[in-house]
Amino acid sequence: MPAAKSNTRSKRQQNQIDTTLGHMPPQNIEIEKRVLGALMIDVDAFSVVSELLRPETFYDPRHQKIFHAIQQLNVRELPVDIVTVIEELKQEGTHDEVGAPSYIIDLSAGTVSSANIEYHARVLAQKFVARQLINYASNIEGKAFDESSDIDELMQEAEGSLFELSQKNMRQDYTQIAPVVLQAKDLLLKASQNDGGMTGVPTGYYKMDEITSGWQASDLIILAGRPAMGKTSFALSLARNIAVDYDVPVAFFSLEMNNVQLVNRLISNVCEIPGGKILSGKLSDDEWQRFDSNIDRLSNAPIFVDDTPGLSVFELRTKARRLVREKGVKMIMIDYLQLMNANGMNFNSRQEEVSMISRSLKGLAKELDIPVLALSQLSRAVEQRPGTDGKVPQLSDLRESGAIEQDADMVLFVHRPEYYHILQDEQGNDLHGMAQIIIAKHRKGSTGTVLLNFRGEFTRFANPEDAASIAPPPPDGGEYRGSALDDPFVGPPEGAPF
Repeated sequence: MPAAKSNTRSKRQQNQIDTTLGHMPPQNIEIEKRVLGALMIDVDAFSVVSELLRPETFYDPRHQKIFHAIQQLNVRELPVDIVTVIEELKQEGTHDEVGAPSYIIDLSAGTVSSANIEYHARVLAQKFVARQLINYASNIEGKAFDESSDIDELMQEAEGSLFELSQKNMRQDYTQIAPVVLQAKDLLLKASQNDGGMTGVPTGYYKMDEITSGWQASDLIILAGRPAMGKTSFALSLARNIAVDYDVPVAFFSLEMNNVQLVNRLISNVCEIPGGKILSGKLSDDEWQRFDSNIDRLSNAPIFVDDTPGLSVFELRTKARRLVREKGVKMIMIDYLQLMNANGMNFNSRQEEVSMISRSLKGLAKELDIPVLALSQLSRAVEQRPGTDGKVPQLSDLRESGAIEQDADMVLFVHRPEYYHILQDEQGNDLHGMAQIIIAKHRKGSTGTVLLNFRGEFTRFANPEDAASIAPPPPDGGEYRGSALDDPFVGPPEGAPF
């Protein structure tokens, strides 16, 4: 009979020996039978185990098919018993492979209670994860023995596969609201004791801190803008404010420039020395004095930089965890999101990969309970829209993935109207040498626009009221226009109207 052949084949499969390790893969056939039997005698049992079990959790192929039938019946809100399960197996064409109806009757008859079904389901889930880990390790081991394998790529693949495995099997349990209310109350009391209601990492920009109360723990902040708007300069100004002025440890991951280029920008920012002179080394006596008096402030600041090229989201997680644990880092910055990758995982498109990276960054912020700020490119749509209003960035301009907007708790745009020859805003403010930081999305508060002074030669953004303290431009007789060419560390911007 076909059913008998199927039963014989299934027994051979479930008794397969792992010849590499010399013993059976982790499994418990008796518990699998008890769980399936309980699901057919208790109408409420499936709701208890639905988040723990999937068809592939079961080791016996017959049990995989039976659980799938039970799962489908529950999805359609149909009764689950011996008769309905057998009928569903017939509909799915797996009736003979399972050995129904006799095997289904035996499963049900051999189970008298569903009292321990959750415990049994957890045992099966752990056995399944153990089998996945064995397969994962075996696959990596085989490739490691292959001398033609690229070890760096293999490490990326190994980390990606392990991350994917952990994500698939991660389950966050619910909690009663009382402890969460106490936590929220503690945060509220702390905020009430702080000047200005600051509850997060201060930005150093008064108006922005007024709107945001600082960068909040577990938030993913996206800082976006077109080339030449000053995204990196603004991020470095934030890092400088946070670490130098407030002594809060910051990690800066730069995928676009190396550590020396990054530090040169910070030196220009902190010491108020034009970037061109830092590159040439031709400093005036006054500039050497500013360098000598300020360089220690930067050297002693808790800023940790990493310029790993082609950084993967999995490498970032590993490094970020260590920085938080060992260095007490309170904020992570990434320049920039589109240069990251998710090596070791397969995607149908770059958009899917960027979506995965975005979700991972949000997950990292939640896991470490610190703000994560990631720079992002905007599409060319900004340049193509007509009129002055058309040059203002929109959320739909975020490049490569709508998931970035969806995952972000806050989206900021760096916009310099002067670049588009817009020299006055709607309130009549003079926009020469000014930048608008547009808070376009704010999940925890209001949106708005913060006006800052921009000094490209120092790669520096400052509060307008503090601008007078910044060293003035050299008296070369020319009018300062705050163009992209004021920043000597980068070339002319893409599509620049020069």
